[in-house]
Amino acid sequence: MARGREPAPVAQRSAAMTDPRIAPFIVHLRARALSAATERSYQTVVERLMVWCDSEGIDWRSPSRADLRRYIALLSEDGERSTVQQRLAALGTFYRFWVRQGSVAKDPLHALARPKREKRLPDVLSTAQVEQLIAQAALGTSRPLSLRDTALIELLYGAGLRIAEVVAIRVADLQLGRGEVKVTGKGEKQRVALFGSPCRRALEAYLAEGRPALAQLASQEHSSLFLNRNGEPLGERGARARLDDIARAAGLPEAFHPHTLRHSFATHLLDGGADLRVVQELLGHESLGTTQVYTHVSTARLRGLYASAHPRAKRAGERP
Repeated sequence: MARGREPAPVAQRSAAMTDPRIAPFIVHLRARALSAATERSYQTVVERLMVWCDSEGIDWRSPSRADLRRYIALLSEDGERSTVQQRLAALGTFYRFWVRQGSVAKDPLHALARPKREKRLPDVLSTAQVEQLIAQAALGTSRPLSLRDTALIELLYGAGLRIAEVVAIRVADLQLGRGEVKVTGKGEKQRVALFGSPCRRALEAYLAEGRPALAQLASQEHSSLFLNRNGEPLGERGARARLDDIARAAGLPEAFHPHTLRHSFATHLLDGGADLRVVQELLGHESLGTTQVYTHVSTARLRGLYASAHPRAKRAGERP
């Protein structure tokens, strides 16, 4: 193995569970009831560090600041800043665990300067692009599926929901007359989301024609609002794949993601004059700071409009 390169993770997972440096930490993670994906991610990050320390002859309990800087440099070579930050956060959790156990004197990462997280503004669709997406959904291969896809997009955009929240909605959670739906967000917290007339009409059409046609294909009755082509509850992965196909067919940017509709919902509300705290409530954000990112998006859009329309925004020599 060439020195100075970050080694690949340990091939066999069973090896980590016999490594006394890693196994107790994994048991600790399982006690926290983290998702399987998060647990695997933490384990991989720690495995990589242990293999690197072993290959470099470094005591993992007390790497020097210079050692850690070299390791962070290696992480930065094959990952974006956000990925590096996630890995360092996992290592910080690992070291704090061993500090509490008394095997490590202090977290060696604590006082280390880390790469600053890139601040990215969320991608947002224009209202015309949203209409384009909805129109494309209506061109589905079968009417039940096209009605479902239209209602799905209308609800994601019209209520600003997460994809996981939408696929978890039951028929009983809908209050069509009031334009309300009960959703379960992060941390199993429930809230009432609102939607307008276009979304209500799309849901009514789906419930009248689309869902019954799909439901009869299943061997048993389901309470889920959105069903797949076999009449079973539509899962998050299936919904994402379908939305990706529709967005591609509609000619939307490659950066489109189901969450883009939620970003667009919030930004269009602010552009229309909605109060920031109202948007916070509708999105289900605990902190107003989380919602404030959308004010930057709106400001960027206003700045673009100003630059293209105001005569004093033109550079010398440019035509108005």
